[in-house]
Amino acid sequence: MRINTDLDWNPNRWISILLCEIAAVYATRIPEPVPSLFPEFLWSGDADGRDVHLTFDDGPHPEWTPRILDMLGLADHKATFFCVGQNVERYPEVFERIQAEGHSWGNHTMQHESGWSTGQYAYLKSFMECEAITQSGLFRPPYGRMTRAQGKAIASRSRIVMWDLLTGDFDQKRSPEQCLKNTLGHFRPGSIAVMHDSQKAAPRTIGLLAGLLHKMDEEGWLGTALDMPTRS
Repeated sequence: MRINTDLDWNPNRWISILLCEIAAVYATRIPEPVPSLFPEFLWSGDADGRDVHLTFDDGPHPEWTPRILDMLGLADHKATFFCVGQNVERYPEVFERIQAEGHSWGNHTMQHESGWSTGQYAYLKSFMECEAITQSGLFRPPYGRMTRAQGKAIASRSRIVMWDLLTGDFDQKRSPEQCLKNTLGHFRPGSIAVMHDSQKAAPRTIGLLAGLLHKMDEEGWLGTALDMPTRS
């Protein structure tokens, strides 16, 4: 990974720039030095155990979230869903099913705003409105993009969850087979893997998830939901 040093290095955007560079590297694990630069974020779980953490962003979706929940239920694994507030309002019954089936859930802002293009007040207002609905204590910034000031303010209220494995299921140029092959090369105990329960990602997510669940069963790994601070 190479950081573009030609950019105007505004201290208020250092988190955003680095995470943007990271997000461009599909299905590769985050370089080891990066989490130590941002210790206030959660990047991965226990590498010495057998738990893996499947996470799904951008839902709930009326068709694809239930499909994912069905697959997880049949395989007896749990996951964490980072929910967009307006989608929770549109599909409350799907959100309630996530809760009822023992999964964790998190705040993904009200309208999937990017911290780069949203001012401090508006971004924190979106965070607070979504937190009032989800009451999770977990937050993941959409696109992994937020300013230093936004991250500092949110970290005082919620656990910021990043990832160490980006599956690339949102990339419409990729096939499910490509996503699975690249992901399996880096998937291991402790992984926090990012997928999406959205219309855009669904053609890849469903096949990718099926392959990951098969791998987990072969290896004896357990899909576990992330702890929710306000409910622990």
